[in-house]
Amino acid sequence: MAPDLARRLAAEALGTALLLAIVVGSGIMGERLAGGNAAIALLANSLATGFGLFVLIAALAPVSGAHLNPVVSMVEAIDGGLRARDLAPRIAVQCAGAIAGTAIAHAMFDLALLDPSTRVRTGGAQWFAEAVATAGLVLAIRGSLRHGTLAVAAAVACYIAAAYWFTASTSFANPAVTLGRAWTPTFSGIRPADVVPFVAAQVAGALAGLALARALFGRSGAPARTEGDSAER
Repeated sequence: MAPDLARRLAAEALGTALLLAIVVGSGIMGERLAGGNAAIALLANSLATGFGLFVLIAALAPVSGAHLNPVVSMVEAIDGGLRARDLAPRIAVQCAGAIAGTAIAHAMFDLALLDPSTRVRTGGAQWFAEAVATAGLVLAIRGSLRHGTLAVAAAVACYIAAAYWFTASTSFANPAVTLGRAWTPTFSGIRPADVVPFVAAQVAGALAGLALARALFGRSGAPARTEGDSAER
Protein backbone atom coordinates (compact mmCIF):
# COMPACT_ATOMS: atom_id res chain seq x y z
CA MET A 1 0.00 0.00 0.00
CA ALA A 2 1.32 3.45 -0.91
CA PRO A 3 2.32 5.55 2.12
CA ASP A 4 -0.03 8.40 1.18
CA LEU A 5 -2.99 6.04 0.86
CA ALA A 6 -2.13 4.38 4.18
CA ARG A 7 -2.00 7.79 5.85
CA ARG A 8 -5.39 8.79 4.42
CA LEU A 9 -6.98 5.52 5.48
CA ALA A 10 -5.50 5.83 8.96
CA ALA A 11 -6.95 9.35 9.25
CA GLU A 12 -10.38 8.11 8.19
CA ALA A 13 -10.28 5.21 10.64
CA LEU A 14 -9.10 7.41 13.51
CA GLY A 15 -11.54 10.21 12.73
CA THR A 16 -14.52 7.88 12.51
CA ALA A 17 -13.51 6.13 15.74
CA LEU A 18 -13.28 9.47 17.53
CA LEU A 19 -16.62 10.55 16.07
CA LEU A 20 -18.32 7.44 17.46
CA ALA A 21 -16.59 7.87 20.81
CA ILE A 22 -18.06 11.38 20.91
CA VAL A 23 -21.56 10.34 19.80
CA VAL A 24 -21.85 7.29 22.05
CA GLY A 25 -19.93 8.72 24.99
CA SER A 26 -21.89 11.97 25.09
CA GLY A 27 -25.11 9.97 24.81
CA ILE A 28 -24.13 7.91 27.85
CA MET A 29 -23.07 10.96 29.86
CA GLY A 30 -26.09 12.97 28.82
CA GLU A 31 -28.51 10.22 29.77
CA ARG A 32 -26.81 9.68 33.13
CA LEU A 33 -26.92 13.37 34.03
CA ALA A 34 -30.34 14.22 32.58
CA GLY A 35 -32.33 12.52 35.33
CA GLY A 36 -34.71 10.90 32.88
CA ASN A 37 -35.21 14.03 30.76
CA ALA A 38 -34.72 12.81 27.19
CA ALA A 39 -34.65 16.36 25.79
CA ILE A 40 -31.69 17.30 27.98
CA ALA A 41 -29.89 14.09 27.01
CA LEU A 42 -30.48 14.79 23.32
CA LEU A 43 -29.30 18.38 23.72
CA ALA A 44 -26.05 17.20 25.29
CA ASN A 45 -25.62 14.56 22.60
CA SER A 46 -26.25 16.98 19.73
CA LEU A 47 -23.98 19.72 21.06
CA ALA A 48 -21.10 17.33 21.73
CA THR A 49 -21.48 15.80 18.27
CA GLY A 50 -21.52 19.19 16.56
CA PHE A 51 -18.49 20.47 18.45
CA GLY A 52 -16.62 17.23 17.86
CA LEU A 53 -17.38 17.17 14.14
CA PHE A 54 -15.97 20.66 13.69
CA VAL A 55 -12.68 19.73 15.36
CA LEU A 56 -12.33 16.41 13.52
CA ILE A 57 -13.02 17.89 10.08
CA ALA A 58 -10.76 20.89 10.65
CA ALA A 59 -7.92 18.67 11.87
CA LEU A 60 -8.17 15.77 9.41
CA ALA A 61 -9.38 17.38 6.17
CA PRO A 62 -5.81 18.23 5.09
CA VAL A 63 -4.91 14.54 5.40
CA SER A 64 -7.89 12.62 4.03
CA GLY A 65 -10.68 15.08 3.35
CA ALA A 66 -12.24 14.01 6.67
CA HIS A 67 -15.18 12.24 5.06
CA LEU A 68 -15.75 9.98 8.11
CA ASN A 69 -18.84 8.76 6.28
CA PRO A 70 -19.20 6.12 3.53
CA VAL A 71 -21.87 8.05 1.62
CA VAL A 72 -19.73 11.20 1.58
CA SER A 73 -16.90 9.10 0.12
CA MET A 74 -19.36 7.54 -2.34
CA VAL A 75 -20.51 10.97 -3.52
CA GLU A 76 -16.90 12.08 -3.93
CA ALA A 77 -16.12 8.99 -6.01
CA ILE A 78 -19.16 9.57 -8.23
CA ASP A 79 -18.18 13.19 -8.73
CA GLY A 80 -14.52 12.42 -9.47
CA GLY A 81 -13.02 13.76 -6.25
CA LEU A 82 -11.95 10.30 -5.06
CA ARG A 83 -10.43 7.49 -7.11
CA ALA A 84 -12.88 4.63 -7.54
CA ARG A 85 -10.29 2.08 -6.39
CA ASP A 86 -9.89 3.93 -3.09
CA LEU A 87 -13.60 3.87 -2.24
CA ALA A 88 -13.90 0.31 -0.85
CA PRO A 89 -10.84 0.57 1.45
CA ARG A 90 -12.08 3.91 2.71
CA ILE A 91 -15.53 2.54 3.54
CA ALA A 92 -13.96 -0.49 5.22
CA VAL A 93 -11.79 1.58 7.56
CA GLN A 94 -14.65 3.97 8.33
CA CYS A 95 -16.86 1.06 9.40
CA ALA A 96 -14.07 -0.58 11.41
CA GLY A 97 -13.28 2.75 13.04
CA ALA A 98 -16.93 3.25 13.95
CA ILE A 99 -17.13 -0.06 15.79
CA ALA A 100 -13.82 0.68 17.52
CA GLY A 101 -15.14 4.09 18.57
CA THR A 102 -18.17 2.52 20.23
CA ALA A 103 -15.84 0.17 22.12
CA ILE A 104 -13.73 3.14 23.22
CA ALA A 105 -16.79 4.95 24.57
CA HIS A 106 -17.95 1.84 26.42
CA ALA A 107 -14.50 1.34 27.93
CA MET A 108 -14.54 4.91 29.28
CA PHE A 109 -17.85 4.23 31.03
CA ASP A 110 -16.96 0.71 32.22
CA LEU A 111 -19.45 -1.06 29.96
CA ALA A 112 -19.06 -4.22 27.88
CA LEU A 113 -16.95 -3.18 24.89
CA LEU A 114 -19.53 -4.24 22.31
CA ASP A 115 -23.13 -4.95 23.23
CA PRO A 116 -25.86 -5.06 20.54
CA SER A 117 -28.58 -2.47 20.93
CA THR A 118 -32.24 -3.24 21.51
CA ARG A 119 -33.40 0.31 20.72
CA VAL A 120 -36.02 0.12 17.95
CA ARG A 121 -35.65 2.69 15.17
CA THR A 122 -37.83 1.67 12.27
CA GLY A 123 -40.73 2.74 10.07
CA GLY A 124 -41.32 4.88 7.01
CA ALA A 125 -41.09 8.19 8.86
CA GLN A 126 -37.66 7.38 10.26
CA TRP A 127 -36.38 6.07 6.92
CA PHE A 128 -37.61 9.22 5.17
CA ALA A 129 -35.99 11.30 7.90
CA GLU A 130 -32.66 9.57 7.22
CA ALA A 131 -32.95 10.28 3.50
CA VAL A 132 -33.72 13.94 4.20
CA ALA A 133 -30.91 14.22 6.75
CA THR A 134 -28.36 12.70 4.40
CA ALA A 135 -29.45 14.77 1.40
CA GLY A 136 -29.13 17.89 3.52
CA LEU A 137 -25.67 16.84 4.70
CA VAL A 138 -24.47 16.43 1.12
CA LEU A 139 -25.94 19.83 0.21
CA ALA A 140 -24.24 21.43 3.22
CA ILE A 141 -20.88 20.00 2.20
CA ARG A 142 -21.15 20.83 -1.49
CA GLY A 143 -22.49 24.30 -0.86
CA SER A 144 -19.71 25.28 1.54
CA LEU A 145 -16.74 23.80 -0.35
CA ARG A 146 -15.94 27.03 -2.17
CA HIS A 147 -15.38 28.76 1.16
CA GLY A 148 -12.66 26.38 2.41
CA THR A 149 -12.13 23.66 4.97
CA LEU A 150 -13.22 25.60 8.03
CA ALA A 151 -16.46 26.58 6.32
CA VAL A 152 -17.16 22.93 5.54
CA ALA A 153 -16.36 21.97 9.13
CA ALA A 154 -18.71 24.64 10.48
CA ALA A 155 -21.48 23.80 8.00
CA VAL A 156 -21.39 20.07 8.74
CA ALA A 157 -21.16 20.56 12.51
CA CYS A 158 -24.04 23.03 12.63
CA TYR A 159 -26.20 21.02 10.24
CA ILE A 160 -25.81 17.73 12.09
CA ALA A 161 -26.44 19.38 15.48
CA ALA A 162 -29.63 20.91 14.07
CA ALA A 163 -30.69 17.71 12.33
CA TYR A 164 -30.61 15.84 15.65
CA TRP A 165 -33.66 17.95 16.47
CA PHE A 166 -35.61 18.36 13.24
CA THR A 167 -35.52 14.75 12.03
CA ALA A 168 -37.56 11.88 13.43
CA SER A 169 -34.49 9.64 13.38
CA THR A 170 -32.14 12.11 15.14
CA SER A 171 -30.08 12.23 11.95
CA PHE A 172 -27.58 9.40 11.78
CA ALA A 173 -26.92 10.36 8.11
CA ASN A 174 -23.90 8.06 8.02
CA PRO A 175 -23.76 4.27 7.41
CA ALA A 176 -20.59 3.84 9.50
CA VAL A 177 -22.13 5.73 12.41
CA THR A 178 -25.26 3.60 12.06
CA LEU A 179 -23.20 0.43 12.20
CA GLY A 180 -21.21 1.63 15.21
CA ARG A 181 -24.34 2.64 17.08
CA ALA A 182 -25.80 -0.85 16.59
CA TRP A 183 -23.21 -2.02 19.13
CA THR A 184 -24.36 0.10 22.05
CA PRO A 185 -27.46 -0.52 24.17
CA THR A 186 -27.27 3.06 25.45
CA PHE A 187 -29.06 6.30 24.52
CA SER A 188 -27.63 6.55 20.99
CA GLY A 189 -28.13 2.92 19.98
CA ILE A 190 -30.03 1.36 17.09
CA ARG A 191 -31.21 -2.25 16.92
CA PRO A 192 -29.03 -4.24 14.46
CA ALA A 193 -32.15 -5.36 12.58
CA ASP A 194 -32.88 -1.69 11.79
CA VAL A 195 -29.45 -0.90 10.32
CA VAL A 196 -29.99 -2.04 6.71
CA PRO A 197 -33.09 0.11 6.00
CA PHE A 198 -31.38 3.10 7.62
CA VAL A 199 -28.33 2.63 5.39
CA ALA A 200 -30.49 2.20 2.28
CA ALA A 201 -32.28 5.46 3.09
CA GLN A 202 -28.95 7.20 3.65
CA VAL A 203 -27.60 6.06 0.27
CA ALA A 204 -30.79 7.21 -1.47
CA GLY A 205 -30.62 10.54 0.34
CA ALA A 206 -26.96 11.06 -0.58
CA LEU A 207 -27.69 10.47 -4.26
CA ALA A 208 -30.62 12.88 -4.12
CA GLY A 209 -28.43 15.43 -2.34
CA LEU A 210 -25.75 15.09 -5.01
CA ALA A 211 -28.30 15.63 -7.78
CA LEU A 212 -29.62 18.74 -6.04
CA ALA A 213 -26.10 20.03 -5.39
CA ARG A 214 -25.15 19.60 -9.05
CA ALA A 215 -28.26 21.51 -10.07
CA LEU A 216 -27.50 24.34 -7.65
CA PHE A 217 -23.71 24.51 -7.61
CA GLY A 218 -22.55 22.71 -10.76
CA ARG A 219 -20.64 19.46 -10.93
CA SER A 220 -18.35 20.45 -8.07
CA GLY A 221 -18.97 23.06 -5.42
CA ALA A 222 -15.22 23.52 -4.95
CA PRO A 223 -12.86 25.76 -6.87
CA ALA A 224 -10.29 24.01 -9.05
CA ARG A 225 -7.82 22.06 -6.90
CA THR A 226 -4.21 23.13 -6.84
CA GLU A 227 -1.04 21.16 -6.17
CA GLY A 228 -0.88 20.23 -2.51
CA ASP A 229 -4.62 20.46 -1.95
CA SER A 230 -5.27 17.13 -0.23
CA ALA A 231 -8.86 17.69 0.87
CA GLU A 232 -9.99 15.36 -1.96
CA ARG A 233 -13.30 17.17 -2.34
